[in-house]
Amino acid sequence: NKSTLINSSQADIQAYLAQRYCSGAASRSNARLLSSMKQFYRYLVKVGRRKDNPTELIYAPKIHRHLPSALSESDIDSLLAAPDIDNDYGLRDKCMLELMYSSGLRVSELVSLQISQVNTNLGLVRLTGKGNKERIIPVGEEALYWLSVYIKKSRTALTRPEKHSEALFLSSRGSAITRQAFWQMIKKYLIKAGINTHYSPHSLRHAFATHLLNHGADLRTVQMLLGHSSLSTTQIYTHIAQERLLALHGSHHPRG
Repeated sequence: NKSTLINSSQADIQAYLAQRYCSGAASRSNARLLSSMKQFYRYLVKVGRRKDNPTELIYAPKIHRHLPSALSESDIDSLLAAPDIDNDYGLRDKCMLELMYSSGLRVSELVSLQISQVNTNLGLVRLTGKGNKERIIPVGEEALYWLSVYIKKSRTALTRPEKHSEALFLSSRGSAITRQAFWQMIKKYLIKAGINTHYSPHSLRHAFATHLLNHGADLRTVQMLLGHSSLSTTQIYTHIAQERLLALHGSHHPRG
């Protein structure tokens, strides 16, 4: 009750949080609750209802970062083969999937790309990512081929003269394709390729990073390509790569 909460000691609060954890409450949920309690007791001290803050020396539980599950290389092959390249929309979709996997773009970066940001002669894309930080990233040969075909053929067909859109990837209305439309596109092709639909558009970026690490890329290079400001953000992908290496060792080493 209210009186108990106001008069709780540090030990009372720690015991309550421990009881919640044992009952199945997630660390993130307990962290949010503790944050609210800290604000509550700071208020009580401020208005003179308490002389001390019992939560002052209680630290939030460590929240385990969720490891993104990565599409396998065979899954990627199936997904990239799913669009029907005999029509303009399918060719656009093929190009978007190839480019995202080839260069590790964020979904927001992909759908907001302007045609002026792409240099097909040099095989480079100039991006403005989080915090308005600019980075220039290479495009693989396969993605570059489909990008060139799309720009010359399908983008021209999808252009609406009255829109004057500079967006690279156009919708049926001649304007930039939306994040929501790209999400629906991914879901459609996951189903067509027979892949579990729990993956999201961001899974292509996860796959890009994980497959680079699996094939020997160093962490700093992957950090630069992803546009992460902190190396610790990139390190989450090393756990996935290490799991893959352990699995390969176990299945192929004679004493695995």
